[in-house]
Amino acid sequence: MIHTVLRIITKIEADGYENLPKQGGFVIAVNHLGILDTPMAFYALDNWNLFIPVAEKWGEIPILKWLGKYLNLIFIDRFHPDLKSMREMINRMSEGQTLVIAPEGTRARDEKMARGKPGVAYLASKMNWQIVPVAVSGTEDRIFLGNLKRFRRTHIKLTAGKSFVLPPFPKEKREEVLQQYTDEIMCRIAVMLLEKNRGYYAEHPRLKELLSE
Repeated sequence: MIHTVLRIITKIEADGYENLPKQGGFVIAVNHLGILDTPMAFYALDNWNLFIPVAEKWGEIPILKWLGKYLNLIFIDRFHPDLKSMREMINRMSEGQTLVIAPEGTRARDEKMARGKPGVAYLASKMNWQIVPVAVSGTEDRIFLGNLKRFRRTHIKLTAGKSFVLPPFPKEKREEVLQQYTDEIMCRIAVMLLEKNRGYYAEHPRLKELLSE
């Protein structure tokens, strides 16, 4: 059903499938522009061996809470330590499932990347998970909803970059290093986006290094 609906309302271009690991148990880190981003994961990967953390507020809506069981959603508390959700994510990854997560934590209301939150960088470094950066463009709510009203299909592009692994945490300056790790993930996404969507990371030194490579 997801495939059918998306084919009707969108035209999706996907690049970089060769960068996906052959087996599960890895992280897809993606930017978050609009409401279409979540179903994009099921369209692009075309399997159910994935799970997606979403804000706890959506779990308060009965229909979304019900759908969450079938779409492998994990409702997480974004503002307080959520050990239960972290344990569930670790368990699912150990079973070979794929974690699809937007480090920004919420969609970009201004259509630009916000500063990433450190949760996924912490877990990925701690558990030695592979990370695949994925850039999504064209899913901005303004563009999608505007096209929908005019019965036009929205052109969406998905681009996967090369996978990488974060180093283990050092014993000192852990908070500083954690932010560096988070920025590394975000800059690897930003390098595949248009300049107008890079937002907080547009002038980041690490992004400039990646652009020059």
